[in-house]
Amino acid sequence: MNKQKTLKGSFSLFGKGLHTGLNLTVTFNPAPENSGIQIQRIDLEGHPVIEAVAERVSDTQRGTVLSKDGVRVSTVEHGLAALYALGIDNCLIQVNGPEFPILDGSAAIYVDRINQVGVEEQNAPKDYYIIRHKIEVKDEASGSCITILPDKEFSITVMCSFESKFINSQFASIDNMSLFAKEVAPARTFVFVRDIEPLLHANLIKGGDMDNAIVIYEKQISQEQLDKLADLLKVPHMDATKMGYIQPKPLNWENECTRHKLLDIIGDMALIGKPIKGRIIATRPGHTINNKFARLMRREIRKHEIQAPIYDPNEAPVMDNIRIRELLPHRYPMQLVDKVIELGPNYIVGVKNVTSDESFFQGHFPQEPVMPGVLMVEAMAQCGGLLVLNTVDEPERWSTYFMKIDGVKFRQKIVPGDTLLFRVELLHPVRHGISSMRGYMFVGDQVVAEATFTAQIVKNK
Repeated sequence: MNKQKTLKGSFSLFGKGLHTGLNLTVTFNPAPENSGIQIQRIDLEGHPVIEAVAERVSDTQRGTVLSKDGVRVSTVEHGLAALYALGIDNCLIQVNGPEFPILDGSAAIYVDRINQVGVEEQNAPKDYYIIRHKIEVKDEASGSCITILPDKEFSITVMCSFESKFINSQFASIDNMSLFAKEVAPARTFVFVRDIEPLLHANLIKGGDMDNAIVIYEKQISQEQLDKLADLLKVPHMDATKMGYIQPKPLNWENECTRHKLLDIIGDMALIGKPIKGRIIATRPGHTINNKFARLMRREIRKHEIQAPIYDPNEAPVMDNIRIRELLPHRYPMQLVDKVIELGPNYIVGVKNVTSDESFFQGHFPQEPVMPGVLMVEAMAQCGGLLVLNTVDEPERWSTYFMKIDGVKFRQKIVPGDTLLFRVELLHPVRHGISSMRGYMFVGDQVVAEATFTAQIVKNK
C-alpha cells in the first residue's frame, strides 16, 4: 500500500516575480499527514493560508491565481507540478509576496531542490482517485478539450495548435511521472512578441525577460516597435527582419512549448487534492479549461467519496475458499466471504457472489428475495476477521466476536445476482485482543452498506 509523502526538510528559492517584478522568496516545508498542499503569505498580518485546491482559483489569465478572503498568490503552477509529479502529498509553502518567483520559467529548479532535501514517507495511506469512466470538459469557443480515461497510472497526452509557423501543431506525452524531471520539468514558459506590449500595458509581466521565457517572434513589426519593446524589457536591440526564437538559450526540445503546456496541466491537476490514476488527453489546453476540469474532478470525487475496489475476476485471489475455511470457523450457510482479492497490513478486500439459492432467501422474502441487513454487516465483519486472524499463529484456535456496531447504513438492497465487494480497514492497531474496524460494501461502483464495528479476538479453550 502506497503511503503519503512529504519533504524531509525545507528549502528556499529566490527570484523575481514574473508579473510584479518583486524580489521574492518561496520556502517549501514538510507538513503533517492529510494536510495537503497549503500556501502561506508570510508578508501579511496573521500569515494567512490558502488551500491549494481548484475552488480557490480566482484568475487564469496568464497563470493560476489562488485567492482566499482577498489574499492572492499567483504563478503557483510550476511549483505545484513539481510536488505532484514527485508524489508529495503534504507541503506547507511560504512566500513573502503575491506570487512565486518565476525562476527560469520551468519547474526544473523545484525538482532539483526537492531531490536535494529528499522525500519522506508518512504513515497515512495515499488516497488515489481511480478513474472508472470517461470524464470530459469542452470549450466550444476556443476548441479546448480535456478528457480523462481509465488507466493504471497517471499519464497525459497534449496536442496544441498555435497561429504560428514556428509552433503551428505540436504533440507531447508522458506515460509515467518518473520521467517528469528529465522530459517535462525543464520546459519553459513561452510568449509571442505580439503579446508582450499588451501584457506590459496590463502590468502583467514586470519581471519578464529573456532568461525566464521562450520568446517567439513570428509576425514582423517595424524596427522602431521592436526597439521600443527591447528597451522596455531592458534587452539589446534585435534585427526586426530576423524571425524565430529570439531568447539567448536555445530550445531544449522542438516541442518545448507543448511540453510546458503539459507541465501546466500537471500543476493545475495538483489542485484536485488527490493523486489520480487515469490518462488525460488535452487538446489546446490552458489554465482556464484546466481549472474547469479540476473543479469537475473535485465534484466527481465528492460524489464518490469512498471508491469501490477494482475487481478483476481473472486474477487469482489472495485467499481462496479453502484458505478462508482454515481461518474462519463459519460454514454454510454462514460463510459469507467467497474469496479475498487484496490484503494489506491494515485493510482487506473480499468478494461474495450472491446466488438465488442462498438459504436466507427462502424466508426473506420468498416473493422478493432481499439479503438481510444483519448478514450484510456479518459479511463485512467476517472480512475483518480474516484480516486479523491472518496475522496469528494457529488461527483455527481463535475466534472473533462482536462487541459493538456503530454507524450502520444500508443504502441499497442486495438481491440474487449481485457481486458484493467488501473493503474493511483497521481504525487502530489491535490491542489486548480488541480490534476496531470500518467496513464498506459495494455493488459495482456504489456503496450499498457501511458500518464501524469493534470485535474481540479470543483464543478458544
